[in-house]
Amino acid sequence: MQFLVKELGVLINILNMMYLRVFLTCVLILLVTAGFSKTIANTVSGEPQEDSLSEQNLRRAMDVTDRTIAAHFSGNDMKMARYYNPYNEIRSDETGSIWMYTSAVEAVNAILHALKAHHENGNPALYNEHFKRYAKLLQELYENANFYLGTFELTSYTQTREWTVYGVHRGTSKGSAKVAGIENVYDDQMWLIRELLESYKLTENPEFLEKAEYLTGYVLDGWDCTREANGKETGGITWGPGYVTKHSCSNGPMVSPLVWLHELYKNKNDEIEYRFIDATDRETRKTMQVKKSDFYLNFAKKIYHWQKKHLLRTDGVYDDMLGGCTPDKPQTETVDGKIYRKGIVCTDRVGPAITYNSGTMLSGAADLYRATGNDKYLDDATQLSDASFSFFATPATDMPGYYTFDTSGFRNWFNGVLMRGYVDIFPFYKGVADYIDSFQRNLDYGYGHFLHDGFLPSDLLNGWDSDEAKNTTEAMFSFAFAAEYAVLARYELEKTE
Repeated sequence: MQFLVKELGVLINILNMMYLRVFLTCVLILLVTAGFSKTIANTVSGEPQEDSLSEQNLRRAMDVTDRTIAAHFSGNDMKMARYYNPYNEIRSDETGSIWMYTSAVEAVNAILHALKAHHENGNPALYNEHFKRYAKLLQELYENANFYLGTFELTSYTQTREWTVYGVHRGTSKGSAKVAGIENVYDDQMWLIRELLESYKLTENPEFLEKAEYLTGYVLDGWDCTREANGKETGGITWGPGYVTKHSCSNGPMVSPLVWLHELYKNKNDEIEYRFIDATDRETRKTMQVKKSDFYLNFAKKIYHWQKKHLLRTDGVYDDMLGGCTPDKPQTETVDGKIYRKGIVCTDRVGPAITYNSGTMLSGAADLYRATGNDKYLDDATQLSDASFSFFATPATDMPGYYTFDTSGFRNWFNGVLMRGYVDIFPFYKGVADYIDSFQRNLDYGYGHFLHDGFLPSDLLNGWDSDEAKNTTEAMFSFAFAAEYAVLARYELEKTE
């Protein structure tokens, strides 16, 4: 009898263990279904199993950004080395320009935007874990961008005044950078204006909006408002105050930020001083107070239409600049006893066509269409989308389904501007979905085959050089890849809305 009781007890224990196993299996299934699988499963590469392509993109954007910051920046003043070799861990002595430095701000903004999108779409975990640290990094980047600031006096088409702007090169202390003449260019200010406005929308820090509007005033002071014989404005913004050529890159990038400023002030009565030249006598300088919302939108339209008129090619993409300018260097004239800059007439359209010049106009057309509802901007964007992909994307040899983009010079960063243009127009023209996907595929191929110590090669489809000493990376290229991943993370979340 005792033997039977003992065996019965063993049997009961076995049954209890079986029920326990069933219970634990059910719990495990529920956890996986609830989205916790990333904590218990790993991919072949060692990455956590992501819940979605969007989250994978965002994690990769953060990983690349963090590694690039650590490798290229040094000291509490965040001095940025232009180059770094992840194979021999050598950081170059050459300091990045303000344009290159701004690429770090761009990547961080894109990450913050994607984190916010995840939070708004019911996934607060990543936002709660990372938003504050990237917001802090953003603030530090702006504070140390002040090493590129300097002050100078400029005589423009309507006034002479002092400006504090960003120089091309870093100064030895904050505010000490050289900025006179060719030491500053308008497009550098434009890229910063864009990021400052993004930062304001993400953090609501009024300092970002204030700085963006100040720099916008400086850039628009460079608009050639002198009058032609018919009374119309000559138009166009030169590359910088020390130049006479008028570039796609010193006009197109300003369209979207101006639309954003219009939207920020759309329902407000804030006013701004508008400086212009009388259309009748073509000499008298005038000023008037106008609503900010109208001022910014009107200027966005003026710049957009000037570039479309003068730099759009017959094959549907944009040339680089207008050359053949008269006079061939900045000159002044005296009107009513005051000195002003002379207008510039440029006649020669100069190439080559570069991706970012079409990309900024694509984003500008998308923003103008959203703000105005005018179908001509949608038509422009649709045509430019198709023409630009046809012109710049080439089917990859022996890699069906992949497309290559020129990666020479600074084109890795330029190409990211074009991708952003496709993402901006997607809500209105779904035909760009395949164009956007080509960037996703290239990034993933590079990440899956060639990622080395957190860095991607400049050529995502062909990888690193066999000579490891030649595998230096541009900081702005790494930040461009990170920004692309972050923009794609947001795109994946929002494309089905």
